Amino acid sequence: MKKVFITGISGFAGSFLAEHLLKGEQYEIAGTYNSETSLSHLSKIKDKLSLHKVNLLDSDAVDDVFNTVKPDIVYHLAAKSSPGDSYEKPSETILNNMSIQINVLESLRKMKSSAKVLVVSSAQVYGLVDPSDLPINEETPLKPNNPYAVSKIAQDYLGLQYFLAYGMPVIRVRPFNHIGPRQSTQFAISSFAKKVADIEKGKQEPVLHVGNIESKRDLTDVRDTVRAYHLVLEKGKNGDVYNIGSGTSYKISEILEIFISLAKVPISIKVDETLLRPSDSPELVCDTSKLVASTGWKPEFSLEVSLKDTLEYFRNMIQ
Repeated sequence: MKKVFITGISGFAGSFLAEHLLKGEQYEIAGTYNSETSLSHLSKIKDKLSLHKVNLLDSDAVDDVFNTVKPDIVYHLAAKSSPGDSYEKPSETILNNMSIQINVLESLRKMKSSAKVLVVSSAQVYGLVDPSDLPINEETPLKPNNPYAVSKIAQDYLGLQYFLAYGMPVIRVRPFNHIGPRQSTQFAISSFAKKVADIEKGKQEPVLHVGNIESKRDLTDVRDTVRAYHLVLEKGKNGDVYNIGSGTSYKISEILEIFISLAKVPISIKVDETLLRPSDSPELVCDTSKLVASTGWKPEFSLEVSLKDTLEYFRNMIQ
């Protein structure tokens, strides 16, 4: 059995990736987490995993865990992941994401590991895309418009550098927005879902305060996204980069309409200018051609199912 290591295994995508890989029963799965509370995401599969509480900013600790596990496959998912928060904490976001990426790659290099590595970048790296460049393929110019996007370019290009300099078998992915149960309310879709659940329970007034609802985003269910991670690492080309997305963009206003239709009580919408970001991309939509040609991947979860499942998750969380 191959040994898989997932940094950030208890996170939103990490927990779903672990669940997906366990379905095949062909991997020994280990991973890192940084808080006890996040382990709730792994409650159904915890006994099947080897979990390590590791500060990935500590290079010695990273060396220790890799030398202990000796993985054959590494999925590097751990990162500070909120574009919105990155405006408030630019240094922390950029330095954190760069440093842990370096620690992971350096540790594998020093131990002369032949492990295949998936570096998770982000479609945020494309930033302010010219309408003529839509849909976005892997050759679209990078125009980052938030500190998080800059940190993800650094992670992305560090992966490329270690492939070019050391021949390390690194593959990079640039996922577009992925949504679903367990996602932090730092992100718009989960924030909307929790607010709807709160309103239904009478915990807040029946009004959704929102920022820019005209921007359009490519949304993919997290369960489809992690399946793409797995397929790319199995079938992708070392050193290459792959966009992951649905190929369809939706206005935030359309998402809100679906949530309101799913709600058990009437809800109104109010735009709050304090929630607007300093810079926001009008539209991000993925060109999936390269991903599909290389792996045969296609999404299995519809937008409506993703939103319904997210809302049900928060309904069950709120007492």
